[in-house]
Amino acid sequence: MSNVKRVSPQEAFELTKQGWSYVDVRSEPEFAEGRPTGSFNVPISHMGGGGMTPNADFLAVMEKAFGRDAKIVVGCKAGGRSLRAAQALIGAGFTNVIDQRAGWDGAQGQFGQAGEPGWSRVGLPVEKGEAPGRSYADVKVKA
Repeated sequence: MSNVKRVSPQEAFELTKQGWSYVDVRSEPEFAEGRPTGSFNVPISHMGGGGMTPNADFLAVMEKAFGRDAKIVVGCKAGGRSLRAAQALIGAGFTNVIDQRAGWDGAQGQFGQAGEPGWSRVGLPVEKGEAPGRSYADVKVKA
């Protein structure tokens, strides 16, 4: 699917200032370690058993918690999971989804070299630890 709009971390930050919700699709432990300030956590995959397993509830939780017309920016660690999440959301009928390329840490080039820096590397607001009302457990309850 090539119909996913992708933006830089700075552009994503500007969108959040305009009322867009930032949804971090990384795992719960990754989210707790550090995330964009004010972001919500809805993992597209869960960590466990030495790897990642798809979150079968991802689309249902997103629809119930935000709605298909919500303005949503998705982000992850380096841009891969969030692109998959954006494609899945658009495919499910969400109408205002933008992917923040480069994610939290930054994207790598084709040969592993440093690419575009992510949210945490460009000096944008970050937070760690508890996220009352915005953790995956809390978002699921709202949904």
